[in-house]
Amino acid sequence: MRPQCGKRFLYVATISAALLAALTSRLAALELITAQEAALPDAAGVNLKLGFRGVTRAPKILVLSPAPDAGMVRSPLNLLLKFETYGGSVIEPRSVKMIYLKNPAINLTQRIGDLIKTGGIEVDNAQVPPGTHYIRVEVKDNAGRLGSTTFALSVAN
Repeated sequence: MRPQCGKRFLYVATISAALLAALTSRLAALELITAQEAALPDAAGVNLKLGFRGVTRAPKILVLSPAPDAGMVRSPLNLLLKFETYGGSVIEPRSVKMIYLKNPAINLTQRIGDLIKTGGIEVDNAQVPPGTHYIRVEVKDNAGRLGSTTFALSVAN
């Protein structure tokens, strides 16, 4: 092999390894909820407000995956939320909050920070321990209107 070909091969191999490492880290599971957090007591009255939504012109949050009627799901799971706005407004990603409804409440927002977009939240391979987990998501649009929803993740053993 000529010396110049060896350098090219090494260069291509290095680039390929870097791309593979970046892809692998993107596909790695995100620990959305820890087992220690899941062991905390539920917040009082949390299951009474599932799917509750206030003012109709406020942004709407739709849980697309896992589907609300999916029943028990396995971890890791794909969590997909879609934001809908009205009157030409847009969601301000910095205003989005994801809260695990435990006592005390646990803010999950920093764990998913770069996965929050104006159109929703997409978390691939979210690690969630077995059990039923109540999560509230709050958003604000650029018109200052607040919207929120509470949903349950039921994760099988």
